[in-house]
Amino acid sequence: MEVITDLRACPALDRGTVVTIGFYDGVHRGHQALIGRVRELAATRGCATAVATFDRHPAMIVRPSSAPQLLTDLDQRIELLAASGVDYCVVIHFDEARAAEPAEEFVTEVLVDCLAARAVAVGEDFHFGRGRGGDVALLQRLGPRPGFDVVPFGLVEGAGLVGPVSSTAIRKLLAAGEVEAAADLLGRPHEVRGVVERGDGRGRELGFPTANVAVPAEILLPADGIYAGWYERPSGAVHATAISLGRRPTFYADAEASLLEAHLLDFDDLLYGERARVRFVRRLRGEERFESVEALVDQMGRDVAAARQALAR
Repeated sequence: MEVITDLRACPALDRGTVVTIGFYDGVHRGHQALIGRVRELAATRGCATAVATFDRHPAMIVRPSSAPQLLTDLDQRIELLAASGVDYCVVIHFDEARAAEPAEEFVTEVLVDCLAARAVAVGEDFHFGRGRGGDVALLQRLGPRPGFDVVPFGLVEGAGLVGPVSSTAIRKLLAAGEVEAAADLLGRPHEVRGVVERGDGRGRELGFPTANVAVPAEILLPADGIYAGWYERPSGAVHATAISLGRRPTFYADAEASLLEAHLLDFDDLLYGERARVRFVRRLRGEERFESVEALVDQMGRDVAAARQALAR
């Protein structure tokens, strides 16, 4: 997949493209279905496929106080879009000027001049441009002159979910610790990334050394608790992991933020400074405060056994 970050340097696309537009946070099953439709349309028309997305969530600019935490960072989104088989990904810088841009100008600059769109496939509830003034109806009005069709796409219903698959629905599930249900909607376990930092060394003292993974504040972590999951190293090696996510109430009364500690099963090397990928597979229990260190260590042993069993299935 070719990634385009400068709209002044778009490639020559003589055969045109079938394009979809959106932030694509999580690249979940609904997004994947829409991209599948884009690929089908492109195959029948002899076109390339393209996704137009943004480098940050538009809400970070237009309503920063209520902007959501994200399921994926930009690198993850690009990787997932590439894995979906898209030919081109246009990453558009979103700032105050872009937020104030009329929808008509966006269509000309991105869809027509950059991507030579022959068809545009978007969700039925899609909005874009200043004041969210652009929608399917506007695209349909503008399409005939430059020569692109508009293909509305219905929302995908999630199994066991009241309502469609959406990034918002997935965020709600993760906030409740329901990582297995979230994985069903994502099509894979929820993954967070961060650099391993030095901690207080208490895990090693207790017999359960952990990697303290510093996840950026804008990325959504599941609810505090103990999880079974996977830890992937930069080399690509993947390790079964018991994950502690929380504020460590046995030792600290007023920790301000949750800490992600990953105990890699049957592994004892130092991991400081490496960039980790941590995937949440199953929630084992909520976070608890223990009356003694001995009681905590006993429970940690049971948690490791439970994680091993969950990941062996």
